[in-house]
Amino acid sequence: MTKLVIRNYWWLEVMRDVRRYIESCDMCQRIKNRMEVPAGKLKLSKVPEKLWTHLVIKLLVVVGKNAILVICDRLSKMTYFVATTEGTLTEGLARLFRNNV
Repeated sequence: MTKLVIRNYWWLEVMRDVRRYIESCDMCQRIKNRMEVPAGKLKLSKVPEKLWTHLVIKLLVVVGKNAILVICDRLSKMTYFVATTEGTLTEGLARLFRNNV
C-alpha cells in the first residue's frame, strides 16, 4: 500500500501516516491477510445430558455458613450460589435447590 502512495506522493513521515490510516481503516482491517495459522474446523459443543448440575465448595465460616452450593443450568448458562453448611444432607440440599431455583 505504501508503495502505491510513494509512487505519486511524498511528504515527511509518509510511511507513518499511511500505516496509521491502514490501522484505522475498517475495510483495510477486514481485507488484510492474516499471518497466523488458521484455527481449524469448528467443533460442535455437546448437548448437555442433564440440565442442572451442582457442586458444594468449602469456605471459611461466615454467619454460620461454611460452604457455597453452586447450581449451574448448562442449557441456559444460569448459575445460582446458595450459602450452606458443609454437613448439609441430601434432603437439605434438595430443599435449598427447590427454594432457590
